[in-house]
Amino acid sequence: MTKILNYLWRFWLLLLAFVLTVTLGIPVYILSFSKKHYKYAYRFIRIWCFGMFYGMGLRYDLINLSDQKKDKSKPYVFISNHTSIMDIMLTCILMPNHPICFVGKKELVKIPIFGTIYKRICVMVDRSSARSRADVYRRCAEKMEEGNSIAIFPEGGVPDDTSIILDEFKDGAFTLASKHNSPIAVYTFIGLKEIFPFDNTKGYPGRVKVYFNGIMEPSDSPRDLKTEAYKEIKKTLLERSI
Repeated sequence: MTKILNYLWRFWLLLLAFVLTVTLGIPVYILSFSKKHYKYAYRFIRIWCFGMFYGMGLRYDLINLSDQKKDKSKPYVFISNHTSIMDIMLTCILMPNHPICFVGKKELVKIPIFGTIYKRICVMVDRSSARSRADVYRRCAEKMEEGNSIAIFPEGGVPDDTSIILDEFKDGAFTLASKHNSPIAVYTFIGLKEIFPFDNTKGYPGRVKVYFNGIMEPSDSPRDLKTEAYKEIKKTLLERSI
């Protein structure tokens, strides 16, 4: 019975995504043609994210582990651990004053309707192509010069082994921050791995915890940034997870 309910819940996700994408996707698509209008397109993107997150019965609590404040006029590289598709929606919900461009997988372009909009608002990367991976830095830099922030999940994906608390970080987010002198805002998401996993037979409506770990200033050593960020998120996961 539980599996049946989960499948129905996931079917509601698809229905919700279709309705929201069709209704909100048109203004996002039109506004995305103008670089200076992306901040307006982002408002519609956030409405889509609110609809998806809250429409699935999810809620969140934000806990500040740092007294640092984000500068509304400055672009950031936002990072967090990655355990659920809802990480994307939650990231946008948390950032009302910093229009975000995600670095996303090129494969998602194939999704009908969504893919058309997705390729207009994301920096796409073909992970099988070294040239594509290298070009990400240039395209992200262009987005940041336009005043946008970049969101990257440094694990690069969700590991198949669910026992892994935090997978190894890739270099991208930290190299980008170092090259373009951009601060890194670090977050830890706890609960989505259980509440909304990628396994369609599991999950349930519920409340997740979001921890703001603080802001890391860029340095000449991306490797040190990566190590520090990994330790901070891993520590939060170990100490704060139930």
